[in-house]
Amino acid sequence: MEEAIVLYPSPPIGHLISMVELGKLLLTQKPSLSIHILITSVPYDSGSTAPYIANVAATIPSIKFHHLPTVTLPSTKTTHYEELTFEVLRLSNPHVREQLLSISKNYTIHGLVVDFFCCAALNVAKELNIPGYHFSTSGAGILVVFHYFPTIHNTTTKSLKDLKSLLHIPGVPPIPSSDMPIPVLDRDDKSYENFLDSSRSFPESAGIVVNTFASLEARAVKTLSEGLCVPNNRTPPIYCIGPLIATEGPKDDAGTRNGTTLECLTWLDSQPVGSVVFLCFGSLGLFSKEQLREIAFGLERSGHRFLWVVRNPPSDKKSVALSARPNIDLDSLLPEGFLNRTKERGLVLKSWAPQVAVLNHPSVGGFVSHCGWNSVLEAVCAGVPLVAWPLYAEQRLNRIFLVEEMKLALPMNESDNGFVSSAEVEERVLGLMESEEGKLIRERAIAMKIAAQAALNEGGSSRVALSQLVESWTDK
Repeated sequence: MEEAIVLYPSPPIGHLISMVELGKLLLTQKPSLSIHILITSVPYDSGSTAPYIANVAATIPSIKFHHLPTVTLPSTKTTHYEELTFEVLRLSNPHVREQLLSISKNYTIHGLVVDFFCCAALNVAKELNIPGYHFSTSGAGILVVFHYFPTIHNTTTKSLKDLKSLLHIPGVPPIPSSDMPIPVLDRDDKSYENFLDSSRSFPESAGIVVNTFASLEARAVKTLSEGLCVPNNRTPPIYCIGPLIATEGPKDDAGTRNGTTLECLTWLDSQPVGSVVFLCFGSLGLFSKEQLREIAFGLERSGHRFLWVVRNPPSDKKSVALSARPNIDLDSLLPEGFLNRTKERGLVLKSWAPQVAVLNHPSVGGFVSHCGWNSVLEAVCAGVPLVAWPLYAEQRLNRIFLVEEMKLALPMNESDNGFVSSAEVEERVLGLMESEEGKLIRERAIAMKIAAQAALNEGGSSRVALSQLVESWTDK
């Protein structure tokens, strides 16, 4: 029978794209593989993945998609999307089992690869005697933290939000307990329990595939490989196969995006080399109108050229955007006269920019980012230094790693309520573009770009790790 790998991403489009890129990468190493991707739906609007899935299915016949039946959630008061996601994926286990049995009728399945939210499915894989693998869409530093999370749980009775101290975790810099992701701050929260269960599953898997490369996170990778953050050194094989980035995203609004691509790249063509600060905060990040105005004032006072992607503020208390918010009126969001005063040196885009193309443009000299891992890797591959401004998920941890460990970023510092002043924005833009520290960060970013390419080349660390992963299936 043909050989197959089954990939199981959690529903958000970013996780799906990462899994598809992993599937493409596996096919470069073993073209005869059949890649099967399981798709679940969730009871909130996470954006349509259908056009993207249709495009991949039409262009790469070796990648096949299987849509799992929609599950019915028990009545629940929670509207927190992480908790809902865990519950949907847990209830989907019977459907995962059916699909694995169906696929195994025609294929030899070498492994089920899940991301962090889908760890409940590893029990199904174990029952069916299929090796279960983790795919970490974040870096090795985050993986270290969550490997160590059960130890933190076992050695304290307080919630992390009440601990108010530094967490000393092998392989990473000291972490303020308040910088841990929001779902794990309260140990009485259901999300805490879900994250704890997923973290406990790492040592039980057949291997962990990580979207990073050895020289980017050398200390964290070494700590993981030596099993220093779990009891009894029970870490499975670690395969660092990155940087794995998508060169283009979903085509759900291709007409608008093609127009935006042309506009911003044409504008960048007219700017001096290394002169533009790019500000973009991921597909989910939102700012209040007050925060957008502070950013505008800070950019204006900095005197630097900028390309800024602006999204509509939230209409409720959500901290992330789970659906598109069209009809952006820049004049009503930004300070009066701002667009006119800065038109010679700035361009503001609505909602979206072709981030990879922008970062690789010679005119771009800095990136103010939310520290999402995909964005971090895109900046690394482009050799662009960062200002780290985390907004949600694990991004506060990524800021620590970027600033203190990798030394590829300056930190954006917020007040106790999370607000960032225009003075801080101005200072960080000037620091990145003009200071001696900014110069050193830029030099390190360029060196890391070269290291990233070396990792992917023949004989490079990531290429070797990918080969070892695929060979491990052949050996079984």
